[in-house]
Amino acid sequence: MRKRTLWVLMSVLVAVVFTVAADDHDMHHSKVQSTPQWEQMKTLVGEWEGTMEEGGQKLPAKTSFRMTGDGSAILNALGEGSPWEMVTMFHTDGTRLMATHYCAAHNQPRFKSVATKNPNQIAFEFLDVTNAAPGDSHMSRVVLTFDGPDHHTEDWTSSEGGKESTGHFDFHRAKKHME
Repeated sequence: MRKRTLWVLMSVLVAVVFTVAADDHDMHHSKVQSTPQWEQMKTLVGEWEGTMEEGGQKLPAKTSFRMTGDGSAILNALGEGSPWEMVTMFHTDGTRLMATHYCAAHNQPRFKSVATKNPNQIAFEFLDVTNAAPGDSHMSRVVLTFDGPDHHTEDWTSSEGGKESTGHFDFHRAKKHME
């Protein structure tokens, strides 16, 4: 009798879980606007290796991009697994592209995309920052340049006390994401 009661109880629990999961799947989601910039960003999904230019020398660098949030955001991990790992989340806001950068400087600048003359570039300009006082170091601009399906560059500009410096990354695809 106990086994039968336990079996019935487990069957009901499984049915409830599947019903809730089906309801969640059918819930209304906001629409992800498909724009040329968003489609271009999605081509970055995968693993990348390359170099970072710093102080006149080239240092090895790795980055990865993956879709998350049911296809509504792209997670970029730069220096994954290192003490200075940084994550940038890209997403649409209507027809514009946004980014939030979780920086090793312990702040979180937000960016909005801006028009460029080069169709192979996506530029982001500073919108605001959390956890930074005026004059503190923070990223203020990001430009991604697409040089084909397996090569792109990233130029990250930081500002501190009114002075700017740009770090240049040159990446080649190491592994394409398989869907």
